[in-house]
Amino acid sequence: MEEERFDIYDNKMNWIGTASRQEVHREGLWHQTFQCWILTDSEDGPALLFQRRHPDKDTYPGMLDISCAGHLQAGERVEDGNRELEEELGLGVPFDQLISCGIYRSDKCIKPELIDREFCHVYGLRTNQALTTYRLQGDEVTGLYRVFIHDVLRLVHGIISQDTIEAVGVEPDESGALRVVSRSFTCDEFVPHPADYYEMVLKGFGLQR
Repeated sequence: MEEERFDIYDNKMNWIGTASRQEVHREGLWHQTFQCWILTDSEDGPALLFQRRHPDKDTYPGMLDISCAGHLQAGERVEDGNRELEEELGLGVPFDQLISCGIYRSDKCIKPELIDREFCHVYGLRTNQALTTYRLQGDEVTGLYRVFIHDVLRLVHGIISQDTIEAVGVEPDESGALRVVSRSFTCDEFVPHPADYYEMVLKGFGLQR
């Protein structure tokens, strides 16, 4: 299978060419990603949906992360990233229904041979769709969990370092059907994102000033 190619940029987000996925991560080249957080509302308060990454992923395997995210391929516009919602979660949502939270510069050295420099186009989606009606992409997502905002804030500010977060979610059973589960997660099971990243997301939803 032909290797993915991404548009690459300088640190001011000026386009400078294309490179393979392997080159981008080996050399730490700036590229673009699409990210979308799903927010649900209930009488218990607002919550964000976290996906559990497949254990075979090359970065942060098996950890909890953004509801839906993916790289923009060479030649794609930000609007094309909307396909990730359909592919990963089975959501056919028009791009104009998404809430723009902003662009976040993420610069991480995950390991010596994997430097991830991303311009993250971050969006939000409000929906109270039942968790059991999502369709998870089996080779990407192995669970989807609702984490209340007050627990997200505890996570961001390191208040749960010796504690756990309780979450209700869905996971596929042996037949592939989604079943409701209750899980306890520790802070080291979440992909690390800086506090200002979460603040940008919550501000986009109108939950932070």
